Amino acid sequence: MANPVTSGTTTKATPTLNLYEFVALMAMMTSLVALSIDSMLPALSQIGQALQAKDDHEAHLIVSIFFAGMAFGQLFFGPYSDARGRRETILVGLCVFGVGTLVCMQAQDMNTMLAGRLIQAFGVSGPRIAAMAIIRDLYVGDAMARVMSFIMMVFILVPMLAPVVGQAVLYFFSWQHIFTLFLVVAFIAGSWFFSRQPETLPATRRAAFSWRQFWRSSGFILTHMSVMGYTLAMGCIFGAFLAYLSASQTIFQEFYHTGELFPYIFATLAFSIGLASFFNGTMVVKLGMTRLIRVALIGVIVFALVFNAILWFYKGLPPLAVTISVMFCGFFFVGILFGNLNAMAMEPLGDMAGLGAAIIGSLSSMIAVPVALFIDSFLTSTLTPIGIGFLVFFVLAAVAVKTGERSRQAHGDSLTAEG
Repeated sequence: MANPVTSGTTTKATPTLNLYEFVALMAMMTSLVALSIDSMLPALSQIGQALQAKDDHEAHLIVSIFFAGMAFGQLFFGPYSDARGRRETILVGLCVFGVGTLVCMQAQDMNTMLAGRLIQAFGVSGPRIAAMAIIRDLYVGDAMARVMSFIMMVFILVPMLAPVVGQAVLYFFSWQHIFTLFLVVAFIAGSWFFSRQPETLPATRRAAFSWRQFWRSSGFILTHMSVMGYTLAMGCIFGAFLAYLSASQTIFQEFYHTGELFPYIFATLAFSIGLASFFNGTMVVKLGMTRLIRVALIGVIVFALVFNAILWFYKGLPPLAVTISVMFCGFFFVGILFGNLNAMAMEPLGDMAGLGAAIIGSLSSMIAVPVALFIDSFLTSTLTPIGIGFLVFFVLAAVAVKTGERSRQAHGDSLTAEG
């Protein structure tokens, strides 16, 4: 029997779809997250005004609160996925997502909107967790990182196009119909998945949920320094990036007065992450995840240093072209980190893939959301808080990765929970 580490596949399940369809399907399943966030960006000010938000920071919560909801949803759907299978997890998650979407459509105040967003986020965690577990069911190691990179490459089209689509919906209809779009995409994704993708976790490999096993498995994951090192790094990287993401509409439309050009600027910067994902997908098997992560960490820290120097020179608000150019270069290295850090954190978890994806996703979100809220709380009229946030949390991410690497080397590269 082929070694799953060297062959790039696991002994748990065999891929049944060709790689192109599998990548497209998994990208669409996970794209509900990006769609639910990025298509909202052009509408934040309009929704804030319609629902009488106190200020821009409260409107930013429409984005930030989504990740808080996902943190709790992932903790639920991770064990659920391991106990009930991937397909049922996706079905339940899509139904909850639909309920939350309907609540948002009918919202008359910010509290109802934020409650709906929490329900939405809780539900969308089901497809996200199940998709991550399916990928881990079928692939490991550099092969998993390669698949993740290609999924990210397709997935990145959503952040590129979603703000444009959201602005088009605002132009022809109203902000409520952005949520109609969510329902349509969820229905299409669910129909495609259930008609084409078989279950990857057979009943013989499932275990009924028990608190004893939950705490035992959680203890293994939370005390696995390699897993935690990469997870903490993900939280720091994503927290700094989320600060930019949730404030991007304010930055470009209010600081730079770009008006209707905002979605295209946002798409340009998202394209940088797409390029990084393509590069990573083609190079990770040749160079390995560890080397790419090290290079990317150096890249983001250099980017943060250069960005802060530029911010100091221009008193916090450089010319728009300069800001876009520097961020484009920096986000390329951020894009390399996203897929690889997640794959490195997931690699040792084997049969705990569902719970592992839940804890990794939840913990990284629990780190990222407060980080983003903290950075954005200082955002008034310049980009200086964003720049300082990038530098501080990218450095902390490098420290966390170093911790994970040392643990991985100490216990052996092949350390897993499989079997």
